[in-house]
Amino acid sequence: MHTSTINIDVHLDKDKVPQQITWNAADSTADMKQQAKAMMLAFWDGADKSALRIDLWTKDMMVDEMADFFYQTMMGMADSYSRATHNHELVGDMKTFAKDFMKKFKEQQLKENKAD
Repeated sequence: MHTSTINIDVHLDKDKVPQQITWNAADSTADMKQQAKAMMLAFWDGADKSALRIDLWTKDMMVDEMADFFYQTMMGMADSYSRATHNHELVGDMKTFAKDFMKKFKEQQLKENKAD
């Protein structure tokens, strides 16, 4: 059996706030550690029937980047759910929600920029 390892390093400031996130994977083509401003990691605990999650982002993650990160993550989750279940109706609902989320975020940003 082949084992693949993914390493994640989170560098914290004195207040334990993430300053830098780097990662690398044993089977990756990348030679060096990759930088990330945010990460979401989820595991399914079959015994407890619950999701275990780690969500982290660095100090320099901008609000617009966070919105885009969530949008892309939701779209990716919809794609994964589609591959796993072939439930096209629910996948469509998930993608519609993600698109509405991003549309509302952009509308809020426009309002805030006009107010400034």
